[in-house]
Amino acid sequence: MKGQNARPTANFLNKIFGPLRKCSGMKTKLLVAIICSAVFFSAFRTVGDGELPIGAGIPKANVKMKDVSGKEVTLSDAKKENGLLVMFTCNTCPYVIRNQERTKQICEYAATKGIGVILLNSNEEQRNSDDSFDEMKSYAREQGYHWFYAVDSKNELADAFGASRTPECYLFDKSGKLVYHGAIDDNPADETRVKRKHLQQAIDEALSGKEITVKTTRSVGCGIKRI
Repeated sequence: MKGQNARPTANFLNKIFGPLRKCSGMKTKLLVAIICSAVFFSAFRTVGDGELPIGAGIPKANVKMKDVSGKEVTLSDAKKENGLLVMFTCNTCPYVIRNQERTKQICEYAATKGIGVILLNSNEEQRNSDDSFDEMKSYAREQGYHWFYAVDSKNELADAFGASRTPECYLFDKSGKLVYHGAIDDNPADETRVKRKHLQQAIDEALSGKEITVKTTRSVGCGIKRI
């Protein structure tokens, strides 16, 4: 098998790099750098490349997930009259921990505005350790959660959303359309330097029927630990 694979690989590389032998030294180095960069970024594409587009409906809305209450819940169950806030999170990520007070504040804010709130833990790789169901229950109790915190089994929801980070937020309006995706605010690393509360602003604009000023921002945090 090893010998069979070697020839096609060699032929492929010859097709790419063979013409470079005719180039000058500097041109060769430049072309090799460009090709290697393209290969590198292609190989390390994140799930975000297939992320849910603005305007999309709620994916996997009727998939049942186990909530820390012990009951099964769906995104449809969590949605309220003015929309739904879905946040991918966990127990362990330093950015989640650093943003915990902001997470609780925005979840409280959304709930008071008639927006349903559900937090999803997609860290399947750590399901038998720090992100186990029992640890999730303890974490939710310690944080005083009074909204859903559910197990995203086998990353099904994270894959459907194209989520790649914790924390990562998705806001759906009352019609169930995605209107905002990204971070809670513009400085996940330092709460004292926050200049714009992206998610709260999106909630206010959605409730007032205005066009969302900033629809997407970059989520900063730990990668979801998929299986």
